[in-house]
Amino acid sequence: MDSRLDYAEVGLIAGLEVHQQLLTDRKLFCHCPAGVYTRSHDGTVLRHMRPTLSELGVYDGTALMEFKTKKNIVYLLHESNVCTYEMDDTPPFLVNQQAVDIAIEQCLMLGCDIVDEVHIARKQYLDGSIPTGFQRTAIVGVNGKLPLRGRTLSILQVSVEEDSCREVQDKGHLIVWRTDRLGMPLIETVTGPDLRTPEEVEEAILLVGRVCRTTGHVRVGMGASRQDVNVSVRGGRRVEIKGVPQAWWARRLVHGEAVRQVNLLRLRDELRRRGFARREDIVIEQADVTYLFESSQLPYLRAEEWARFVEHDGRRPTFEQGHGAFCVRAVKLVGLAGTLNWPTQPDHSFAHELAGRVRVIACLDQQPILLHSEKWPDYVDSQRELRKLKKRLGCGPQDALVIVWGAIDDTVTAAEELRLRYADATDGVPNETRQPFPDGTTDFERILPGPDRMYPDTDSPPVAMTRERVERLRVALPPPPWVREERYGAAGVRRETIYYLIRRGAARLVDRVVERDGADLGHACRFFGEQIRGARRAGVAVDAITPERWDELFALLRERPALWEAWPLLVKQMSVATGKAVAQISRELGLNEPTAGWEGFVDEALRTARPDRVSGDDDGAARFYMGQVMPRLRGRVKGSAVAGLVRDRLRQRLALPAAGAAVTIEPHHQ
Repeated sequence: MDSRLDYAEVGLIAGLEVHQQLLTDRKLFCHCPAGVYTRSHDGTVLRHMRPTLSELGVYDGTALMEFKTKKNIVYLLHESNVCTYEMDDTPPFLVNQQAVDIAIEQCLMLGCDIVDEVHIARKQYLDGSIPTGFQRTAIVGVNGKLPLRGRTLSILQVSVEEDSCREVQDKGHLIVWRTDRLGMPLIETVTGPDLRTPEEVEEAILLVGRVCRTTGHVRVGMGASRQDVNVSVRGGRRVEIKGVPQAWWARRLVHGEAVRQVNLLRLRDELRRRGFARREDIVIEQADVTYLFESSQLPYLRAEEWARFVEHDGRRPTFEQGHGAFCVRAVKLVGLAGTLNWPTQPDHSFAHELAGRVRVIACLDQQPILLHSEKWPDYVDSQRELRKLKKRLGCGPQDALVIVWGAIDDTVTAAEELRLRYADATDGVPNETRQPFPDGTTDFERILPGPDRMYPDTDSPPVAMTRERVERLRVALPPPPWVREERYGAAGVRRETIYYLIRRGAARLVDRVVERDGADLGHACRFFGEQIRGARRAGVAVDAITPERWDELFALLRERPALWEAWPLLVKQMSVATGKAVAQISRELGLNEPTAGWEGFVDEALRTARPDRVSGDDDGAARFYMGQVMPRLRGRVKGSAVAGLVRDRLRQRLALPAAGAAVTIEPHHQ
């Protein structure tokens, strides 16, 4: 099926939930240090999750789904970055006020209304990513806005919340988490569903990221920022693409999800045409057909090969491996022939939708996850085995067939998930959270949580937002990124450089040296956004240089413009000798003012150094002589002045001064 789309015609809408780690000393609800990552552990904890009733006396659908997986959840603990709070063995400390301040800054940058009181709530998570089974979160601001492509992108809310664990392994019924990231403060910025194309989604992700980084109080690097992208088309439902790590992924992911939803709506219409209008109309029949594959050419369908796989993969009974003996289970899908190969995402079919549910909920994650009658593998006796299978299940021409295999209890769960996914298909697009991949495809992760998973946290008191606190933060707030972008752009700075300055926090240094040291705006932008960026890539520790040292450098350069040509020497030494004044570094490098008569040094070089061929107006000769004199004069005399003298002397070679007029110039100390 053609995967090209007219986004306006299909009614594509998208919104974002951008999660950004905050640069705080400690975690959000305890005194453990934030940002201390480890690869080893001092102990482990095994947990099993179970759902609890919400305040309204109902269960959240996602919690019930996670409970069906029967996961064994293991946490890896290191004493340097985790305490009894994270393990839900002690109550929370008071919320980290530094994190709340950063969230207020974000709200002010976005023009949000700050709430009068911050109330901590619990958001239920049973996937094991948080040992308590819930995440503590609090709304700080609402009703903000962002300028995007000449219109307004609405900001629904900004929240402060604690980060989850890092996944180490997910195999069968075992999932392992490392707890070093757990509890680190995040801000979550939620936009309205105002985005209409994949390109707008990518642009909005980058814009929200620049807003976050403008304050300078957020963490940077891989994993410090993650976004969830919510997508739907007309007639579909909101699907959350979870944990998109980089903005450029969003274009393919949003397009792929739009294609997927359009195709699922077409499948819904086909099912209704066949008489499957309600969930109850989906009927399956299943049978244990292990005996049919005892001598099959497909090794993974034989019991002895399954036993070897379990042993080789280190799957322990009732731990990674499910309950019961090995079983091959066949499922007849009554009246559903031709739907397993129904296109969904680009290069994917509806069978992939079924496989995702089986992998996550039944924990049958060996490859391939399932086989089906519309794409049966080609091997010796393959068609004969398929005919025997269809005969055993009593399949007619209008029926489809799927087989799954593994521990017997898991195959029963898998069969039921096949029925439930087809039941969802009768209604079009199910609300889901999906896992992203770089090629733009996604896979099932869990049922999309609903409002029933939220309830108040009675362990945490509310925090009043005083006018004085908000105004104190407002006064110290830097300009928003779009203001800087317009000002820097007017100075002739490239857009790529502008974005880099804001992302890396260097825009603060640009504004500082312009305001305090009288630096030219365009020159300062290019210096920090291009030249210093290059020095960082070359291994110079430029981030170790304090703002005060940059002030000293620009003050010195204002007094002695010739030093600009020696900036790499100065910056390299500044990054090493961070405690020394820049003027002292300049003296130690031998970058002193030259004695009067430097012209004589140039004349002597022209008299004594000779290239192989020199013509009076030869640019090559000028470059040769510049190479002879600039190592001694760089940083002492402006290069343009030296170049002018060299060219004059070459034009007036007979007018060179008499011998003995040269001046000795001391070399740089490098």
